[in-house]
Formats: sequence, structure tokens, C-alpha cells
Amino acid sequence: MNVAAGGARAAAAAAAIANAIKASGTLVEVEPEDFLRLLGRADEALVVVAKAGLFGKKTRYLTSYRGLAFYTETADDLPLGSAEVVVARKIWMPN
Repeated sequence: MNVAAGGARAAAAAAAIANAIKASGTLVEVEPEDFLRLLGRADEALVVVAKAGLFGKKTRYLTSYRGLAFYTETADDLPLGSAEVVVARKIWMPN
């Protein structure tokens, strides 16, 4: 592979990553206690829940509040109260 082709591929990969970040919006990681506090403030909260980690030992929680997406991960089940819950196969978080 020549240098120009390698550079073009790297530029294309960088552009694809930048576009993926733009499409996903802002993700805010919070502690489980803070996540529950946000749920308490939200009217008609919607929470996406998925098992994570090796053998599903942890659970990821995702919700939206005031235009931002908040998530947390914990080994303990969170009490979600009256929130509408969607169980997902996976919640992917960019690194």
C-alpha cells in the first residue's frame, strides 16, 4: 500500500469517527445516585436498560434530561420508580 492510499484511508476513518460522535450527541456519565436524582426530576422518564460486562454482571442505564443523554453503570439494580423502561440487548458507549 502506498503512503497516499494509507493517508486517505486514515482521513476517511477519522471523518467516520467524527460523524459518529456528532450523530450520538453528548453522553454524560454520572454516578448511580446522580442518575436516580435526575430521574426524580424528569416528567414521564424513559430509561433504556441493558446488561453489560463479562457475563452481564453489570447493568447500564440511559436516559435523556433537558436535551442531554445521561448514563450510569452499576452491579446493583436501580429502583426506577414509575419510569417507562425499555430493555435493550446492548447500550454502546463510545470511548
